[in-house]
Amino acid sequence: MKFTVLGSGSTGNAILIGANDTRVLVDAGLSAREIMRRLALVGCDPAQLDGVIITHEHGDHAGGLRVLLKSLSCPVFISGQTREAYISEHTNRSSDEPRKRADALHDRTEEIESSKDFKIGAIDFHPFTIPHDAADNFGFTATHAGVCVATLMDFGHITTLITERLRGCAAIVIESNHSRDMLKACDVYPWELKQRILSRTGHISNEDIADWLRDDFDGTARHIVLTHLSQRANNPYVAKISAEMALRERAPLFQVDTEITLSFAKEPLPWIEL
Repeated sequence: MKFTVLGSGSTGNAILIGANDTRVLVDAGLSAREIMRRLALVGCDPAQLDGVIITHEHGDHAGGLRVLLKSLSCPVFISGQTREAYISEHTNRSSDEPRKRADALHDRTEEIESSKDFKIGAIDFHPFTIPHDAADNFGFTATHAGVCVATLMDFGHITTLITERLRGCAAIVIESNHSRDMLKACDVYPWELKQRILSRTGHISNEDIADWLRDDFDGTARHIVLTHLSQRANNPYVAKISAEMALRERAPLFQVDTEITLSFAKEPLPWIEL
């Protein structure tokens, strides 16, 4: 089993997961052209894709989907609530985008539920609800041949369910969106946006990730990839150091051999093989 983050940040998110001959794209928040380019960079022919999973409707996770589907033949795995929210996201009454989105998804979707397992090719997906201000946002664990990878982005706090689902994973792709101090000091963001990001249905901070790594991480994962880093309210190396220091601060009996990796907005990660 292997995976790569094609790109992650406030400007767009997309992940590629593979096992045997199965290839699944998770989210399509980059432009269609950029997704196609990055698939080529990691050696994936778009015709090889077995499915596209959309975790929620926000533009940085689904904004490139409609145009991308013109170049793909695989189905879109999306919940009914997310599909409706994605189609109706544009509030401009004169916009033709809702009709175009509905047409693009017509006969192209496999309806899933955020709490019901599903399968794409050789990979079993186990979704679970995560707290975010979207219609039906979910993270998931993906398993093949006993190997488990977790992916979760866009969530405001770590729930008991999240902690439980992240146990036993070989790799975890997880948001580390902002530094609380940097966010509060950010002159570009209005206070309303800061409140949304800091809320329990907003985005997770470096500090929250550090607390989880120190106190609740079971130590199984050999790879943790930090994603969705804010370009204005975070610093990649601050996020990485914060996570690494939290791992070192664990009790001596619970030291781990876990590698922290950063994802970036403008380039894909090399494949991580498990």
